[in-house]
Parts: sequence; C-alpha cells; structure tokens
Amino acid sequence: MEDKKIVELYWERSETAIVETQKRYGRYCHYIAYNILYSHEDAEECVNDTYIKAWNALPPHRPERLAAFLGKITRNTALDRYLSDRTKKRGGGQTEAVLNELSECVPDEKSSGCMADELALREAINGFLGSLPAQKRIIFMRRYWYMSSVKEIAEDYGLTESNVKVTLLRTRNRFKVYLEKEGIEL
Repeated sequence: MEDKKIVELYWERSETAIVETQKRYGRYCHYIAYNILYSHEDAEECVNDTYIKAWNALPPHRPERLAAFLGKITRNTALDRYLSDRTKKRGGGQTEAVLNELSECVPDEKSSGCMADELALREAINGFLGSLPAQKRIIFMRRYWYMSSVKEIAEDYGLTESNVKVTLLRTRNRFKVYLEKEGIEL
C-alpha cells in the first residue's frame, strides 16, 4: 500500500493503518531500533511504541515522507530507551561509541535549548550533508543516523573497515569546520 493511503487510514482512525505500517515499514523500524539497542526484544518494543506514537501524531500531522517520519520516531524512542537503560547500567552495543564520535563536532543540546539555535543547527546539518559526495553522505548517515557498525557499512559498500573509519574521521572533521564556519558553537 502506498504511503498516502496509509496516512489517510490514520486520518480515518482505521486500525488497518497500523497493520499496513507494520507490513511496509516494520523491518525498517526494527533495523533502526536494533542498531541502537542491540536487543531484538527491546527493538520490537520500540517499534510497537512507534506505531502508537504515529497513531497519536496522525492527525494532526500529515507527513510527506512516511518513512522519514516513522524512522525519526523509532530512532528517538530507541535513543530514549538506550539512555534510560544506560542510566540503569544496562547499555550495550556500539551506540555509546557512535554518540562519542559525534560529541566532538555537535553541540550539546543542553548548552542552548533555544529553538532558533536548534533550527540553525538543523539547517547547517542539511547544508553540510548536501555538500558531500553521495558515497560519503551515505556512509555518514549510515553510521550516525542508522547507527550501523563500521563492519556492516564496509561490507555493504565493498570497502575495507579502515577505509570506512578514515572516511568517517575526515567527514567528522569537515563537519566540525563547517559548523564553526556557520557560527554554531561547539
């Protein structure tokens, strides 16, 4: 079923919307959650939470890209769970490593809290990603949005792990310089 029809089902408050969402995006959402939590059970709970959150958000929202909408909900839900579990000393996987890698070039969200600063950061990130060649952008997004392992990225794109690591390091360094030029304080 097409995304527009699925969104219409949400607006009609038809429970079929969740069934169709699961059919079309269940594996995608699970992939995102699992790469953060490294637990199939926790990932499945996050995906189910995603469906509930989508149900509650549609309406009033009418996303143009349902995959991005669901991916964002899933990612945020999984990160919240990861941080909660980490507080309980349960964390695992590589999520900590990914967050640490990005911490050197992305400002701490607590440092500002200002909506204008958040919008400026969002625009800067989009500008930076738009300036990258396709392969570097894909590698960067796979690592820092989908939280894929270096090994998985290397295998999927026929690269060595070393090549992926160097690409990520250089891209992070460019990202940091780009943000500083845009006036984003780190």
